[in-house]
Amino acid sequence: MLPVEVKTAADARAIVEERGLTHVKVGVFDVDGIMRGKYMSREKFFSALDNGFGFCDVVLGWDSNDQLYDNVRYTGWHTAYPDAPVRVVPETCRAVPDEGDMLLFLGEFAEGAEAVCPRGVLRRVLKRAADMGFSVSAAAEFEFFLFDETPHSIREKHYRGLKNLTPGFFGYSVLRSSVHAEFYRDLLTLCEAMRMPLEGLHTETGAGVLEAAITYSEALEAADRAALFKTFTKVLAQRRNLMATFMAKWSHDWPGQSGHLHVSLKGKGGKAVFHDPGKPSNMSDTMRWFVGGQQALMPELLAMVACTVNSYTRLIPGFWAPTDATWGVENRTCALRVIPGSPKSQRVEYRVAAADINPYVALAAAIGSGLWGIEHKIEPDPAVVGNGYAVKHPAKRQLPRSLGEAASRLAKSKPAKALFGEDFVHHFASTREWEEREARRAVTDWQLARYFEII
Repeated sequence: MLPVEVKTAADARAIVEERGLTHVKVGVFDVDGIMRGKYMSREKFFSALDNGFGFCDVVLGWDSNDQLYDNVRYTGWHTAYPDAPVRVVPETCRAVPDEGDMLLFLGEFAEGAEAVCPRGVLRRVLKRAADMGFSVSAAAEFEFFLFDETPHSIREKHYRGLKNLTPGFFGYSVLRSSVHAEFYRDLLTLCEAMRMPLEGLHTETGAGVLEAAITYSEALEAADRAALFKTFTKVLAQRRNLMATFMAKWSHDWPGQSGHLHVSLKGKGGKAVFHDPGKPSNMSDTMRWFVGGQQALMPELLAMVACTVNSYTRLIPGFWAPTDATWGVENRTCALRVIPGSPKSQRVEYRVAAADINPYVALAAAIGSGLWGIEHKIEPDPAVVGNGYAVKHPAKRQLPRSLGEAASRLAKSKPAKALFGEDFVHHFASTREWEEREARRAVTDWQLARYFEII
């Protein structure tokens, strides 16, 4: 049996027995999109397939540095960090090529924890789509920098003077990809084996930066693929004494790293509902309202997409990243890029997203806001033509300029609470407020250089 054939708990048992595994790898994705997991014995795994298993809910109550939130109500010292129930999702079964016959299964939080579970919030949005008569296809594409460094060396260097895998600006370089063909081959092979195949892989503009476009699929599967891609690209690099970063912007000297999301809808019988050849740019009414909803809610939902303090260093004019909630047809200076084409290829690209996204949460925002637009028949502004940075946009389209501002907007958003649930909005906004507060405590190199002597 192949991992792709696993659909049920019985299938999961069969493939584990067929491979003679004593343990399997099980993981969940936390609020920041970081995979947390463990090896589980076969006996316990078989039991978990039927009854679920407990996972300490601290993984929903701490940040990316394992520091405990002091402002969330779901969990904390006041609840004593009990186990939260997790259900195994058999159809997420993947091979782990660098570990022999090892298998990986994803889990998702259940019962009360489901309200704040990243995978759970996307499932709720997709159920909303299904109730409206739509299925959703999606795909992510990520830019990431590679370094000739190790986890130890970057710390010894204090993250300064790092050696990029390759030097200079060299986008779409056949020279670079051929010289380092072994890594490209290994990554392509890994992605095929783990059911997150790539449509494209090439160098981007920057020292050691690559861009990978993951093949589109049903939206929940697309989020699984995106989250696994980020995790196992880093694993692959480190196993080869390299490091990959998916920060939104790791250096003032280089462009930021995108994590663009492509989304389209289908209706009954698999009909592509975004495409209407009788309309400008083939945009159906449904697609226009979808874009209208995305544009209208983007300032309120930005914390779900630009989710780190670092995200906002990328959202500046002239660096291929938007500063306002704008849209245009084949316009890469806008936050939303409508891509006209055939019924199969017509889609919207959610370009405000960076590589640091939690794919589940970001896709929930991108899809949920579009569905809200369809429900309320929200008309978008006129499409931007030409340089979107040079156009003065209404104040209501201005995106928050910091994570703290974005978190405050999300916490107050009535549409967000209707789309994602009040518990999720409170929890996620609180975690982003914590993240911004942690940043304000830091004394940066910039502050030292600016104030140490002169002030």
